[in-house]
Amino acid sequence: MFKINNKKIISDYENPLGKYFYFINCSDMENELCNMEMKSIFGVVPNEKYLFSSKDFNPSRSPFIKSKIRIIYIEDTLEKIINNIKENKISYDDFKVNYVKSEDNDVSYEERLKAVREIGFVITGFPDIHNPKINLAITKVKDKWIFGEFVKNDFRWQKHNDKPHSYSNAVTLRMARALVNIAVGDNKRKLKVVDPCCGVGTVVIEALDLGVDIKGYEISKPIACNARNNIEYFGYNRDIITSGDMHNIKNIFDVAIIDIPYGLFSPVTLKEQVDIINKARAISKRLIIITCEDMDDLIIKAGFKILDKCYMIKGSVKREISICE
Repeated sequence: MFKINNKKIISDYENPLGKYFYFINCSDMENELCNMEMKSIFGVVPNEKYLFSSKDFNPSRSPFIKSKIRIIYIEDTLEKIINNIKENKISYDDFKVNYVKSEDNDVSYEERLKAVREIGFVITGFPDIHNPKINLAITKVKDKWIFGEFVKNDFRWQKHNDKPHSYSNAVTLRMARALVNIAVGDNKRKLKVVDPCCGVGTVVIEALDLGVDIKGYEISKPIACNARNNIEYFGYNRDIITSGDMHNIKNIFDVAIIDIPYGLFSPVTLKEQVDIINKARAISKRLIIITCEDMDDLIIKAGFKILDKCYMIKGSVKREISICE
């Protein structure tokens, strides 16, 4: 937080496009899941690999947001940005100016260096290139130049790939993190979430890392033990995972996240899958369900309404992700 001319607070800067500019990165395989996550967080599906929003969201919460700029200025030319900085006497200590490339960027390497150099020169204060306390960013998108404070996704959550126990058929780390964001949106501290078929705890770990109130259940005692070891490995209470049948759950949750068992390593009948969906209706107000085949009729028959759906294909496996209420 700082002031312009001792009058206007930068964080109060109004831009009709939004106060924040987000850079998005996902593979073609993840594109639909990414769009579903962006819609759950920001209420819109981006048309490009970036979006403007009035919502302040930590990039490190998402597997698909690379970084954000808290916008100070948007102008038609770099020169206007520089003049604004000089006129308003923008001041930072221990800062670094970064040029951030957007997907449709047509700015040459020489222009990028010039932008960083000239902005750094007119900011009042002392730069620190190697260990900055504040990162600033300049970028050009379409015909607009954007300048502001820069926050990167720290990707510390990727350490969860190194959990002691994992299975090849489990949802990926990135998918699990997106599923949690889809489930809770901005209400991570208000909602109670359950993963009643939690396997080795991939979704549970991401939810815990995001500060979500979650409980996991796993019917297989050996797998439940592995899940408990996994969450304990990352410093969480192993009792968050219960070894038991989800059909014995008595509590009601705001959201259930279920990767429906499909018998890859152990047999599961259609009736058992139907029973899981019906139990989800009994214990949760909302459901995020992952299936490997079309189960829309069964989901609707259980009393859910399908609000949104997307697909992810990994190798020969196609997963359907549905948001239900």
